[in-house]
Amino acid sequence: MSIEWIMSACIGVGLAACCGFRVFVPLLIASVATKLGLIGTVTGFEWLSGWPALFGLSMATIFEIGAYYIPWLDNLLDTLATPASIIAGTLLSTSFLHIDNPVLHWGLGLMLGGSSAGIVQAGTSLLRLGSTAATGGAANPVVATGENVASFGLSLFTIFLPLIAVVIIGVVLIFIIGRLLAKRKIWFTRAPAKQAGGSITQIPRSSNGRG
Repeated sequence: MSIEWIMSACIGVGLAACCGFRVFVPLLIASVATKLGLIGTVTGFEWLSGWPALFGLSMATIFEIGAYYIPWLDNLLDTLATPASIIAGTLLSTSFLHIDNPVLHWGLGLMLGGSSAGIVQAGTSLLRLGSTAATGGAANPVVATGENVASFGLSLFTIFLPLIAVVIIGVVLIFIIGRLLAKRKIWFTRAPAKQAGGSITQIPRSSNGRG
């Protein structure tokens, strides 16, 4: 396994994980980077550096970034962004994995890139829901700005320093998984407590005063 293969795989997985912050930003940055010759995709994904892809991804990125600053629309977009981020993450990671077997190629793309994007997206959705519940959505633009910065910053970092970027993204993934597991544990702990509290019944007193 050559260093070029490892670097290319790190670029693909790193960009894929960034799709969890914003779906189209990493795709746009990958398109620009391939257009400038900074990185190269595997055979069959040359369309990513074409002008149609660059133009389409630019429009999609502008719409996505702007839409997350609309209070009622941001939470709705999260429901659509989850499957979209997995698809985009799979596509990006597959674009940079040098594997000849098509089944293994796309399978690894889904496991490495799609799952990373989905985990990050789940974490950002949980953060936005918490912000909505705590502030009524007033702090959601701050969350959206942080996601934009993370998506652009980590995507660019992945292009120029892929090995370091993958380590940083790995730490982020571990943190998000820990938070999700903790949230799941709290939910399962509260559910039986609510059921037990609702099962207590009041025994009526008899009409003759006994009992």
